[in-house]
Amino acid sequence: MSSENEGNEGTAVPAAPAVPSVPPVPAAAPEGTPASANASRDEAQEPAAAAAEQPGHSPQPEQAAAPLPGYVPAAYPAEAPAGATVGTTAGAQQPGATWPPPPPALPSYGGGAGGGPVWGAQVAEPPRKRSGGLVAAVLVAALVAGGVGGGIGYWAAERNDDTSGSTTVAAAEAPRDLKREPGTVASVAGKALPSVVTIEAKAGGAGTGESSETEGGTGTGFVYDKEGHILTNNHVVASAADGGTLSATFSNGKKYDAEVVGRAEGYDVAVLKLKNAPSGLTPLALGNSEQVAVGDSTIAIGAPFGLSNTVTTGIISAKNRPVASGDGSSGKNSYMSALQTDASINPGNSGGPLLDSRGAVIGINSAIQSAGSGGLGQTQAGSIGLGFAIPINQAKNVAEQLIKTGKPVYPVIGATVDMAGKESGAKIATQGAGGTEAVTPDGPAAKAGFKAGDVITKFNGKPIESGPTLISEIWNHKPGDKVTLTFQRDGKEKTADVVLGERKGDS
Repeated sequence: MSSENEGNEGTAVPAAPAVPSVPPVPAAAPEGTPASANASRDEAQEPAAAAAEQPGHSPQPEQAAAPLPGYVPAAYPAEAPAGATVGTTAGAQQPGATWPPPPPALPSYGGGAGGGPVWGAQVAEPPRKRSGGLVAAVLVAALVAGGVGGGIGYWAAERNDDTSGSTTVAAAEAPRDLKREPGTVASVAGKALPSVVTIEAKAGGAGTGESSETEGGTGTGFVYDKEGHILTNNHVVASAADGGTLSATFSNGKKYDAEVVGRAEGYDVAVLKLKNAPSGLTPLALGNSEQVAVGDSTIAIGAPFGLSNTVTTGIISAKNRPVASGDGSSGKNSYMSALQTDASINPGNSGGPLLDSRGAVIGINSAIQSAGSGGLGQTQAGSIGLGFAIPINQAKNVAEQLIKTGKPVYPVIGATVDMAGKESGAKIATQGAGGTEAVTPDGPAAKAGFKAGDVITKFNGKPIESGPTLISEIWNHKPGDKVTLTFQRDGKEKTADVVLGERKGDS
């Protein structure tokens, strides 16, 4: 962010007459008006006063612009106190005279010569030098005094009475308690931050001063239950999975060692357990990602580039976005039918919660589309407003599996799909891994009548654009779920129902 401060230098003040003159009478400043505000108004009026003092010009009060409230311009004749006369009637001017008119050095009554200048004649004014800073300081001081004591004095003199008054200048009181309305970003973030942790992962054998150069070494997680389980991304903790060390630091600065309970590479989900977990942990409430709508507000919390407890906001910009968090060709890629958000997500946000406006978790921040990466995944490039989160409904199912068994369970159709195909739809490959059959004998797809070369175009009515899209949809379900697949064979469209099978662990 940037801020701009604009100021105007004070304008030069016209040279004052060589001898004292009757000063313009300042009106009392409105009660509660800061002196600095009055100073600004006076400075703004000075150019007008200078114009009025040109030789041979007599300003007419009735034609002058209306002054600001509480301010009498220097060029405007002020009413003198009752009974005060100095040679001529207060406020009267003669042609060619300047205001305020200089009084004679020695009074001349009845036409007698007083040795001084004739009243109303122009008097040569010796040049006087004043710095702008000094003038400004004087103006401020005068306004402050005039706003309190001077205002009262003028009030009494103008009416020539014995009444007296008093005034009180008091600054407005600040609110005693600053309370934020429920549902504001500040309120939601304030409640969620104590349940969010920054995770540091070190590979086995890493020294004290060493750390992983990949984003997977640092990330975010959040409290899943009161027993001390932390939910995060697999790629955040993968570097420490084999003999490494893990730690979780809360927003209050307290740091705890942690261990891996289970990891799911395909889902990109992992569960940690705090060692010596403190009592009183507050799990974040879990929402329902199926009920999320495009346009819903989102709040992301994480540690982008190591900056812990960072909060960003946005909206759900799309749903069911098929995302492969790797390069799209490796067998270790993770696939998700992601929630897309424009909340700023950067390396280090991975594993952190994506909240709705109520503060409920609707997703786990996992991947970004970066202008510098050329694809979807985890790089050190920054956010361009395309972030992707694992829907919390899917992540919750995986977390429960990992807590119970330590291993993930994947729903499958029992067929190998071409993941690199460029044609529309998900094509069943000609053969499986290692030369095996593409359609597993007696598997779900085989029982439904699928063959190698069939192109699946719809999953429960949703269009399927590619192999990763099909996998993302399948992994949103559980083993045993019955789904309807639409496919093409020999140019003809067909439909078949498939009961999903299961695969345990990462292969």
